[in-house]
Amino acid sequence: MQPFTTNQVPRIVAGPGRSSEIGAIVAELAGAGACVLLVADNGLTGIGLTPRIAGVLKDSGHRVVTHDAIVSDPKEPAVAEAVRIARQEGVGAVVCLGGGSALDAGKLVAAMIGARGDLEDYRLAAAALPVARVPLVCVPTTAGTGSEATAVSVISDAGGTKYWYWAPALKPDVALLDARLTTGLPPQLTAACGVDAIVHAMEAATGRAAFAENSRICHEAIRLATSHIDRAVAEPNDLEARGAMLLAATWAGIGIDNAGTGMAHNIAHALASLVPIHHGRAVAIGMAASLGWSMEGEEEAYTEVARAFGCAHYGELPMAFSGLVRRLGIRLSLAADINRLSPERLAARMAAPENAPMRNASRRLVTDEDLLLLAERALGFG
Repeated sequence: MQPFTTNQVPRIVAGPGRSSEIGAIVAELAGAGACVLLVADNGLTGIGLTPRIAGVLKDSGHRVVTHDAIVSDPKEPAVAEAVRIARQEGVGAVVCLGGGSALDAGKLVAAMIGARGDLEDYRLAAAALPVARVPLVCVPTTAGTGSEATAVSVISDAGGTKYWYWAPALKPDVALLDARLTTGLPPQLTAACGVDAIVHAMEAATGRAAFAENSRICHEAIRLATSHIDRAVAEPNDLEARGAMLLAATWAGIGIDNAGTGMAHNIAHALASLVPIHHGRAVAIGMAASLGWSMEGEEEAYTEVARAFGCAHYGELPMAFSGLVRRLGIRLSLAADINRLSPERLAARMAAPENAPMRNASRRLVTDEDLLLLAERALGFG
């Protein structure tokens, strides 16, 4: 058996309606009557989700401070403001509610409450965040990023450059997966988030740091997601499909927490630093552009991934992935979105220090010439 070490996994509480237990979970972690900072996506208040979760917490005796100003691709100044509020209010626990943006922001807030210095000091793990932090619960309302299972947050600076933060303190104590909280997600976002989860699992199962036991989790995530994503998109209230997608995203999150992501995410992060684009669509473009290149000479690594996709032969995988993306209505062409973005400019951002871990995680050695080739492919879809 290949020696391996896994990272710690949060306690997973899963099932339709289990968000009703959030008050008791927080009391178990932080004590009765804790002051809770509820960090939420800005769109969830209008559809009633944020008030609902706040109400459950209040009914359990907790004091709730709601910070529902988190937008897609959150910026460091917004996170710093949430940290200021948390310190001012004497927060004793953080609950994150929403998609990957809210989860990433809330995780970093929880870790920063007791930290010294500014957010920028901790970019790219340049300094170590404190090990101790307030209790942290993540409640995803999308099935994609798997942030509820990772020790990473991705936050942009004021200019839009994405930076990753890594620390054990960013790993939540509890991931609460309630499929009923995801039924209001529009079909396009359901599709894009689901593809993000699939790409996570594919990259963690095939990268330089992949190991068999972790890859098995990733293969199951791929099977779950590819067999339920069409139903989740077409039938928003199908709780079985929604629950399967949530679980697939969390399994894939565990996968990347152990083995990292690769060139699809390298391309996606570089793209998102240059143009406004949803992360799920960006990783779909990144994977479609890089998959054939990544598979060259790597049949053994990709055979089980292809089987999880339902392919009879590993060589069918690129077509199967692109077919899934197009069937879900995710546009690979960037022609309508980009003015004067050259392959050279994209390749330069792919080579930037903040994207180096994803480049280095590739099973294949990635040269500067490869970066330019992959940038040309990413920008070349018709």
